[in-house]
Amino acid sequence: MRIKHLLLLLLGAATTAASAQIKQVTAITPPATALPRPKLVVGLVVDQMRWDYLYRYYNRYQAGGFKRMLNEGFTCENTNIDYLPTVTAAGHTCIYTGSVPSIHGIAGNDFIVQATGKSMYCTEDSTVKAVGSTSKAGEMSPRNLMASTVTDELKLATNFRSKVIGIAIKDRGGILPAGHAANAAYWFDDSNGAWITSTYYMNDLPEWVKKFNAQNLAEKYLKQDWNTLYPINTYVQSAPDNSPKYEGKFGGTDAPTFPIKTSELYKGKLGMIRATPYGNSFTLDMAKAAVESEQLGQNVVTDFLAVSLSSTDYVGHQFGPNSLEAEDTYLRLDRDIAAFFTYLDGKVGKGNYTVFLTADHGAAHNPTFLKDHNIPAGNFNEGTVNTGLNTLLENKYKVKNLVLSLNNYQVNFNNKAIAEAKLNEEDLKLDAIDFIAKQEGVAYAVDMKKALTTNIPADLRERIVNGYSSEHSGTVQIVLKPGWFSGGRTGTTHGTWNPYDAHIPLVFMGWGVKHGSLVRETHMTDIAPTVAALLHIQTPSGNIGKPIAEVMK
Repeated sequence: MRIKHLLLLLLGAATTAASAQIKQVTAITPPATALPRPKLVVGLVVDQMRWDYLYRYYNRYQAGGFKRMLNEGFTCENTNIDYLPTVTAAGHTCIYTGSVPSIHGIAGNDFIVQATGKSMYCTEDSTVKAVGSTSKAGEMSPRNLMASTVTDELKLATNFRSKVIGIAIKDRGGILPAGHAANAAYWFDDSNGAWITSTYYMNDLPEWVKKFNAQNLAEKYLKQDWNTLYPINTYVQSAPDNSPKYEGKFGGTDAPTFPIKTSELYKGKLGMIRATPYGNSFTLDMAKAAVESEQLGQNVVTDFLAVSLSSTDYVGHQFGPNSLEAEDTYLRLDRDIAAFFTYLDGKVGKGNYTVFLTADHGAAHNPTFLKDHNIPAGNFNEGTVNTGLNTLLENKYKVKNLVLSLNNYQVNFNNKAIAEAKLNEEDLKLDAIDFIAKQEGVAYAVDMKKALTTNIPADLRERIVNGYSSEHSGTVQIVLKPGWFSGGRTGTTHGTWNPYDAHIPLVFMGWGVKHGSLVRETHMTDIAPTVAALLHIQTPSGNIGKPIAEVMK
C-alpha cells in the first residue's frame, strides 16, 4: 500500500509539474499576428519607355505622376535588360519571371519553333476561344510561357486567395504578366472595340466588364480629336511638328501634324486608339474599374494588378522619340498616372499599396534624324540580306529557302530542309556568319551556341546566351552597329542591345519602399525577386535575378 501511495504521489507531482510547464509555455507565447504585406501591388509597364523619358520632360510633369514616384519612391537609375532581343513579349515576361528567354521560352513577340519551322505568336493558343468577342484575337493564353511569374507565386503563397488581374491593350501585355494562375487577363479587340479575354480564364465576361464595354469609351475618346495638351510652341523638347523625314502619318492625312482629326479618320475602326495617348487613358479607366469592381486591395491577403500601357509603343513606332506626338503622349500619360494614384489613395489608402513602374524596352532615335545631326546611324535591310543569304546557300548546296527568316535579328534555318538534304548545319552557320558579317551596318554575327567563346565584348556574350532558347531562337545572332536597326524610314523601333533599347526606368513607391535612388547597375531580372522579397514569397521558378535590397525599408 505504501508503494501504491508513493506511486500515486509521484504521478500527481509529475502531472502538476507538467501542467505548470504547459501553463508557463502558453503564457510566454506571443499572440499570432498577420504577416505585414501591402493590400495591393500594382505593376505599371510603360511600353517603349526609354529611361531618359523620366527626365526629358521632367520640368512639365505634374507633382502627382512621374514626379511623385521619383520624389516619394525609390528609383534605380541604371537598370538594364539582360538579353537579346529587346522586344515587348520578352520584356513583360522578364519583368514578372525574373528570368530570360533561354529559360522562360518567350524568345520574341513571334518566334519560330525550331523543331517544326512553324512561326508562333508568343501567346497564341488554338485550344481556347474568345470571350467577349468572336474574333481570333481571343485565342490567347500564357501556355507558351515555361516558368512561373511573381504573380503566380503570390497565388501559391496565399493558397490562391489573392486576386491577380492583368490589363493591357496588347494581349501579350496583359497575359504574360498575369501569369498562369491569374483570375483574369483582359486585352482590347479592334474588331468590336471591347475588352475581351479567353476561355483559358473564364467562359463569360463579368458583368462589370460588360458594363464597362457598353460605355463605348474607345469611340468617345476618338471623337475628341488629338491636339496638343499645351500650346504647341511650348514643346521645346521635340523636332518641328511637320517632320515627314522622321515621322509616319496617319492614313487619310497629308502630313504628321497637329491637330489630328481622329473623329474623322477612325471611320469605325476603333483600333486607331492604340496609336493615340487616349489608349493609355482608356487602359487606366479599365484598371480603375477592375479595382472598384473586383475590390482589389480589400482582400484579407495581397492582391496584384498588372497594367501595361501599350499606346506609348504605337506612338513611338509611328512618330519616333523626337516627335511632338511622343512628347504630348508622355505629358498626357503623366497626368493620367497622377489621377490613377489619387484614385488608389482614396480606394486602397495611401501607404497601403506598392507600385512599381518600368518598361519592357526602350527605342532608338530615327536613323535619318541622327544622320541629319552628324551622328552615326543607318537602316539594316533585313529582307534584302535574307534574300542574298538564301541565294548564296542555294547556289552552294542546291536547296532553296534554307533560311526561313532573320526575325529577332537571328538566322532561323529551315531545319526540316537541312535534315532532308543531309546538310551539315555547322557548315551552313559558317557560311551565314561570313556573309552577314560583311553586310553594311553589321558589327558581329555570332553562333549562338558558341557565344561564350566568341571574340566580342563580354556583356554582349552574356546577353546572347541569355536570349538563346534552343526551342524558339535562331542559331546565329546578328549584332548591328550603334544607331542601326531593321525597320522603316520613319518613326522608330527596338530590339538591339544598345542603351537606347536596353536601359529602362525602374521606380518603386508605396508600402515597404524607401525614398532614394541608386546608380549601381541593376537588371530587369531583379524586378520580380525584389517584389517577391517585399511580399515575403518565393521567387518565380526560373528566376535568376537578385533582390534590390536598397529599395526596401
